[in-house]
Amino acid sequence: MADPIHSVGIRLERISATFHHRERGDIQAVRDVDLDVKPGELLTLLGPSGCGKTTMLRMIAGFQEPSAGRIFIGELDVTRVPANRRDIGFVFQSYALFPHLTVFENVAYGLRVRRWGESEIGTAVEEVLTLVGLEGFGGRLPNELSGGQQQRVALARAIVIRPRVLLCDEPLSNLDAKLRVEMRGEIQKLHQRLGITTVYVTHDQEEAMAISDRIAVIESGSIAQLGTAEDLYRRPVSAFVASFIGRANLLHGVVRGTVDGRVTLELAGQTVHLPTTVSFDDGTRVAAVVRPEAISIEAAGHGLQAKVTGRVYLGDKVEYTVQLGEETLEIVRFDPPVSENYAPGQEVTIGLPSEGVQLLIDTILHS
Repeated sequence: MADPIHSVGIRLERISATFHHRERGDIQAVRDVDLDVKPGELLTLLGPSGCGKTTMLRMIAGFQEPSAGRIFIGELDVTRVPANRRDIGFVFQSYALFPHLTVFENVAYGLRVRRWGESEIGTAVEEVLTLVGLEGFGGRLPNELSGGQQQRVALARAIVIRPRVLLCDEPLSNLDAKLRVEMRGEIQKLHQRLGITTVYVTHDQEEAMAISDRIAVIESGSIAQLGTAEDLYRRPVSAFVASFIGRANLLHGVVRGTVDGRVTLELAGQTVHLPTTVSFDDGTRVAAVVRPEAISIEAAGHGLQAKVTGRVYLGDKVEYTVQLGEETLEIVRFDPPVSENYAPGQEVTIGLPSEGVQLLIDTILHS
């Protein structure tokens, strides 16, 4: 069981899902989605509740038929293939363990359905329980396990059948914060060891960034952006992505000129110069996307004049809120000097970074 599993890709071609609501009429939960999941990749569908990510997962699994489009697992078109013939492993949000069966029998269930022999079942179940850190737990019932242990059983049951793909629907949402961090590391290690092509659904951006090879950010049933965690954080293509991946400040301003790769912006009645690879027409309204940790703050200096409105000390960092005209900004200072203590009401100077500021125009970001 510890040997890597032969990986296949997953491909969605113009997939849509429409539901009919008695009062609201037809509701399109997923809209013309194209997506290629690479063989052996862990790809996360990330987005807020109701954005369509779980619907996409359920269509890949075969639990729901798409209204339009096609789904491929490997080279096989599985659009109309029942779920039990797609050769998938599925980890549910609720774990969906059989309460009256032991851990061993829960994990063995899929193998019994496939009519494996008792000797083969015993070997496979013991191997996978060892793999997920539950060696010796086979005789226990689910109610004798912690939440994290139940989640490991659900994972073991999904992978013991050696599926071509693994699908996970918010599997950590029922765990406390500390256990979520621990288990996401275990899932990542398990994926790296087995190499199963995995599609993972979550609304937790930190979880997605920690475990994923790539992330598809879902907005209103469509993919807003697809890329690595670093791509999404450093080069978001929309205000929605910038705000959903990490924390972001959106500074609204007007272009007052573009010369030699630098744009002049008027922000809150003040002027700032930023590098750009795009030439903007004068008068263009833009939003500069700036991460809180990228903004500098000083008692006095050259830069934008602002006023501190809040300060929170968190040990390894200090978080400030400052007022810049009508804009409220967040600033994060990691391990600042002991003497640095800007109090609410204090006038300060803030500086924007020379790199990493994204400029948004009509929902399109340009760096």
